Amino acid sequence: MRLIFAGTPAVAVPALDAIAASGHELLAVVTRPDAPAGRGRGLVRSPVGAWADARGVEVLTPAKPREPEFLDRLRELAPDCVPVVAYGALVPPVALEIPRHGWINLHFSLLPAWRGAAPVQHAVLHGDELTGASVFQLEEGLDTGPVYGTVTDEIRATDTSGDLLERLAHAGAGLLVAVLDALEAGTARAEPQPADGVSLAPKLTVEDARVRWSDPAFAVDRRIRACTPAPGPWTTFRGDRVKLGPVTLADGPELKPGELLVEKSRVLAGTATGPVRLGEVRAAGKKAMSASDWARGARVAAGEELA
Repeated sequence: MRLIFAGTPAVAVPALDAIAASGHELLAVVTRPDAPAGRGRGLVRSPVGAWADARGVEVLTPAKPREPEFLDRLRELAPDCVPVVAYGALVPPVALEIPRHGWINLHFSLLPAWRGAAPVQHAVLHGDELTGASVFQLEEGLDTGPVYGTVTDEIRATDTSGDLLERLAHAGAGLLVAVLDALEAGTARAEPQPADGVSLAPKLTVEDARVRWSDPAFAVDRRIRACTPAPGPWTTFRGDRVKLGPVTLADGPELKPGELLVEKSRVLAGTATGPVRLGEVRAAGKKAMSASDWARGARVAAGEELA
């Protein structure tokens, strides 16, 4: 089939690789416009755009996919289908109607669970044991379209959102190509999503990523893993923001929420239940280091707290 791919971040690249190896014809990619990044705040191409540039594939970067110039180019290219992975903009009905098979979206949850921008983060945050990826027909509603197929994956006890998303990106890439093959063969069948089991997964904010030491230890652990690598879990120490890596549940003495205990080979922090053992710590302006090295350098005193 003649395809245009829509996507923006690195998590979309495995699907691009799979499509490029599939035998389908890739006409162009649609991605978000170049955005400021880094200390110099220079404009940087998205990972999907950079992938296409390196292979001589046309790159379309509309500020909004309802722009007349973009719609005209979409009609000129006349794709059979537009596969989508984490594009990052709402697609208007006028654009959805142009390809013969519409736009089909790879979403990283088992729909109708976790519709929205951050399905993997919410699955980890809420302690789900099973998740997966779904390929569905994009329509005007938020992730509401009929589903062509799914793959499942178990959420492991140590998974961060980054770990889980990487696995789903590769498993989902194979699913996406299988659906495209079925569409071409005329054998694809989409099933409406059930009315029960709907949950929403809005993007996690920086404030969502602040560790709540008054939560139980298991919830502290989930929040930190859910926000790793983005938006990045954090807390404060002596009034300054400190970034944290994943923690582990630990045996130890009873500590107040956020209270620190520095031992010979570990640093513990109190929660509403038992303590957690800190992993990596990154103070403002410094590199990430082990919690023990951080505590020695900061000269953490008995009874000091994270907040």
